[in-house]
Amino acid sequence: MSAQKLMEQFNLRSHLRFNIEEGNIWLDENRMLLLHASALGALRKELIQSLGLKRAKGLLLRMGFESGQRDAELARKLTGTGEPFDVFRVGPQLHAFEGLVKATITEADIDWDKGTFFGTVDWQGSWEAESHIQLFGIGTEAACWTLAGYASGYVTRFFNRFVVFREELCLCCGDDKCSIVGKPAEELDDQEYVKLFKPDNIDLEIRELKEEVSSLRESLGLQRGRGDLVGESQAFRSAFNLLERAADSPINVLLLGETGVGKEVFAHWLHKHSSRAEQPFIAVNCSAIPHDLIESELFGVRKGAFTGAEESRRGRFERADGGTLFLDEIGDLSPSAQVKLLRVIQTGEVERLGDDKTIKVNVRLVAATNVNLQDAIASGKFRSDLYYRLSTYPVHIPPLRDRKSDIPLLVDAMIAKYAPVYSKKIRGLSEKAAHGLLEYDWPGNVRELENVIERGVLLAPDGGFIELDHVFISGLETQGGVEVGKEGIVSSQASEQEVRMAEKLLEGSFDLGRHELMLMDMAVKKAGGNLTHAAKLLGVSRRQLAYRLKNSVEKSRER
Repeated sequence: MSAQKLMEQFNLRSHLRFNIEEGNIWLDENRMLLLHASALGALRKELIQSLGLKRAKGLLLRMGFESGQRDAELARKLTGTGEPFDVFRVGPQLHAFEGLVKATITEADIDWDKGTFFGTVDWQGSWEAESHIQLFGIGTEAACWTLAGYASGYVTRFFNRFVVFREELCLCCGDDKCSIVGKPAEELDDQEYVKLFKPDNIDLEIRELKEEVSSLRESLGLQRGRGDLVGESQAFRSAFNLLERAADSPINVLLLGETGVGKEVFAHWLHKHSSRAEQPFIAVNCSAIPHDLIESELFGVRKGAFTGAEESRRGRFERADGGTLFLDEIGDLSPSAQVKLLRVIQTGEVERLGDDKTIKVNVRLVAATNVNLQDAIASGKFRSDLYYRLSTYPVHIPPLRDRKSDIPLLVDAMIAKYAPVYSKKIRGLSEKAAHGLLEYDWPGNVRELENVIERGVLLAPDGGFIELDHVFISGLETQGGVEVGKEGIVSSQASEQEVRMAEKLLEGSFDLGRHELMLMDMAVKKAGGNLTHAAKLLGVSRRQLAYRLKNSVEKSRER
């Protein structure tokens, strides 16, 4: 199968979407940019002038290399199973599709089993050569660096071996065409050129600066990692700063926030960074324990207190003695449990169920709820005196929709957590998946995000990216917009579908009047006989529909 036929088979155009309303262009999972070539040329010029020719060349080679690797993954994904060489030849077609250059493979000596490679490619219409000549004129240096980097990255990813393409002929040098030669990196005579594909000294300098910035952030308390708490957004930092101030103190803390925001994680952090860190951390979900058992769970039970109490048992307060007790969903406590809890907070003593002896406990209380306790007090479901005891130090944990800038950090942490569990290496999110996560409102907050990422790790290929359909398997419509038709003209998806539908109708014998009547009848039935609603379905006025129905009926009678 030829590369052209293969391209037609998987219809690359159908994977290109222009969402003008959102300002996005997508090629499958990859976000694309439609830029002025002259603007990129100006950037090249500035890079050359500021970094020098060699460093600018290396930077642009590596940029092209990354782009080529992404397109190799796209080609593999879209073509599925096929002859390796046929699928491999899609690369030049993709390069042309993206408006960069027309590439023609002129020689290819490839042995997939032995891992040997030699290839030559001719280029026509190189944007890079045209731009370079406009800015610098004809010279002695071949200048299609991003294009050579692209070819190298594409073949390297596809061939699973470091292959480097080097430009042998270039319009920038006065040649009549641009041409590249590719071979395994270790076989290339010019090893200085190969070194350009690896980070140079400026990258080292940047890394050193990053380390200095990281150290400075740490000294200022703004480091990215805070144990299990991850975030840098203003909303997150406001909550964290409050939490941090209360950490090494005996004050009771009330954590407020929606379900799934991570209240227990915040409570754990509070405990770990307090003077009680070496003592127990006991967590209780008050809504998960039946009302008739919650008191025995919290305060313990004396042997024989009720049927089935065959021995005395410590409650959660006693087990947390010296440490921290975390009471989640505190708003669901029964009225009698609220009374006993208030007494423990006031006296520091617990009384087991069925016992008249008190036991002294030293417990730091952290409570959490996702309900509005003020409303619960007004409705008589929650005691106001207990509320004031618990709410000495309230900390509101923001929902994920209010801290979306933290999503990339959270995702990185979650991938690092789950990739080893599923014995996978995950390269991260595809651009479309990352965009989808940022667009979603996250009603389930961080807990929902964690579930989504765990599923994404499970479904993603080993060594690949987590894609949009891995995280939103039930579907998340982010494409929208318009697509490119067969003639290369941008049109709406709806109109393209309509054209295909019309073409199908015209394949056989077609009776326009009969089909029009059938559509009108269907619309009237769907609208329950209401002509006004039926007209809206058909995109016409009620008067037009009534007139056409009358005419169609009369014509059908004449037949």
